[in-house]
Amino acid sequence: MLFPTIEFAVFFAVVFPLTWLLNDRNTWKKWFLVAVSYYFYAYWKVEFTLLLFGSSVFNYLVALALGWLRNGFARRLLLWFGVSCNLGLLAYFKYYNFFAASLINALEPLGIPVNIQFIEMALPIAISFLTFHVLSYIIDVYLGKLAPTKSLVDILLYVSFFPHLVAGPIVRAKIFLAQTTQKSDPADVRIAASVFLILGGLFKKVVIANYISTDFVDGVFRDPGNYSSLDLLLGMYAYAIQIYCDFSAYTDIAIGVARLLGYEFPQNFNQPYRATTVQDFWRRWHITLSNWLRDYLYIPLGGSAHGRFATARNVMVTMLLGGLWHGASYNFVIWGALHGLALVTERALGITGGEGGKRSWFAGALGWFITFHFVCITWVFFRSPTLDASLTYFSMLLLDGSWTTSTVTPLIACALAVGALTQIIPDRWFGWLERAYEYAWLPIKIAIAFAVIFAVSAAAPTGIPPFIYFQF
Repeated sequence: MLFPTIEFAVFFAVVFPLTWLLNDRNTWKKWFLVAVSYYFYAYWKVEFTLLLFGSSVFNYLVALALGWLRNGFARRLLLWFGVSCNLGLLAYFKYYNFFAASLINALEPLGIPVNIQFIEMALPIAISFLTFHVLSYIIDVYLGKLAPTKSLVDILLYVSFFPHLVAGPIVRAKIFLAQTTQKSDPADVRIAASVFLILGGLFKKVVIANYISTDFVDGVFRDPGNYSSLDLLLGMYAYAIQIYCDFSAYTDIAIGVARLLGYEFPQNFNQPYRATTVQDFWRRWHITLSNWLRDYLYIPLGGSAHGRFATARNVMVTMLLGGLWHGASYNFVIWGALHGLALVTERALGITGGEGGKRSWFAGALGWFITFHFVCITWVFFRSPTLDASLTYFSMLLLDGSWTTSTVTPLIACALAVGALTQIIPDRWFGWLERAYEYAWLPIKIAIAFAVIFAVSAAAPTGIPPFIYFQF
């Protein structure tokens, strides 16, 4: 079930009032939200709800055992058992075919026959985000940052809660479970901010991202040989706008929907294309993933505590695994490696930026220009279906030499301009609109919301492509 569809609108129109009607009976409310979340997930494949349930129960029991055991070998062994089982499940579904094919390709030139059976099964949607959520729970319990909950329904809800289930944001168990122990307070629900997030997300996805994708980017990356160098350059920029508008739209809608149901999610994007260094970019892009990789991978590896070489190694390992997490492809590994090298280089050169960075106006502008183009260039590896396709894209971009013709239509140019504006318009500019909406008469609030939804639907292209991050 996709957010910007009639099916979801009907689904949420039922879930929203029933959730608040059950608010005084918190346990019943949580079981209700679990049930509707499983219904939401079953829209893709009913069988995978068993995977969702099994993972939840398994990690619930592991956490209880970790809380019961004293520190020692048995407790460490249990943690590694839990981590290994979760990563093993992810590896089986997401990476088995990739590594099997790589092994076959490596041994065939040596004349070594290999008979490996490939998995012919659809990748369970959201398995990567599911893995991140459950790992953070059992690791935090092991580290003593969180007491294991004895409530099974709380864990079932934490793992399956439909707003963040499919594509994030990645919500820490400590943050989410603290909100499940008591009923929600309607006074804490920021209705105007939530509605604006949802409506803004719908516009970014349904109009901006979809037009850029279907009318320009998909064609450019499908067959770069049929496009001019200028189109390929613009296609690189266009994909940068598309993936931001697509992914930030999903998390904006998720945060807004969760708020309306009485739950708070962390921010996931902060105008990332304003970054003046690659470090600054990762403080602004997919913030919950960046923080997860930092806390559960980079710091456990040693962080920056053991000298420059160890720090560089830890950065590279973190970014390589972060790239591989996005997909079983050498393109994602290269994408992660390039970002890792950029982060290592910035550290080696003492380059700082973003909040707290003291740089001249010119240095800041130069840093932004270099960072933005580095990010856009690496997006080509992220978007291209294969490594050969990436190399073809760059070769045509650099060698074709036709810089005077373009297939960009006025509609696409307008969509790119509006998408670019999302990076520079301060949030406070919408503050007065939110305040006016907050104090408006209820029928007016409903009318405005429906009017915006109708306008977005009317302006949208035919069909709603899935969100990009569904594949991860």
